[in-house]
Amino acid sequence: MDRFINEIEAEKEQMETTLDALEEAMKRREMTIIELAAIATFLQNTYSGIENSLKRILKFKGISIPSSKSWHKDLLDLSVDKNIISKELSNKLNEYLAFRHFFTHGYGVKLEKEKLIPLAENLPTIWEDFNSEINTFIKTLNSNRKNILI
Repeated sequence: MDRFINEIEAEKEQMETTLDALEEAMKRREMTIIELAAIATFLQNTYSGIENSLKRILKFKGISIPSSKSWHKDLLDLSVDKNIISKELSNKLNEYLAFRHFFTHGYGVKLEKEKLIPLAENLPTIWEDFNSEINTFIKTLNSNRKNILI
């Protein structure tokens, strides 16, 4: 259990560092393609960190990670089904999942500021919600573990 929690905490630290960099990039006066590419990278990195955390939790619980072509979406759905995250949060993360797909398969020169900036502005709130739900889930695991030991 300690190793699992340390892995989750390490992932959270990386996401928080990335969010700090995103905040710094958003403060730039000029939003050239360079700044937009940096913002896009930070968005994608944070979403990947969320997926990594969900995969770690599922693995810890002994649940297989989806392996279909739509495994990213399936991962969110499975995380809702297993009460790791809420349906509401999953719905919010779907927008970042779609962006991850675009970022991975598209070209940075096609980034649109009008679509990118709202995602970046909303990400800190999404992160807070995710962090809160994961913390609640881990507390539940700890509580269940203590009840088993008693």
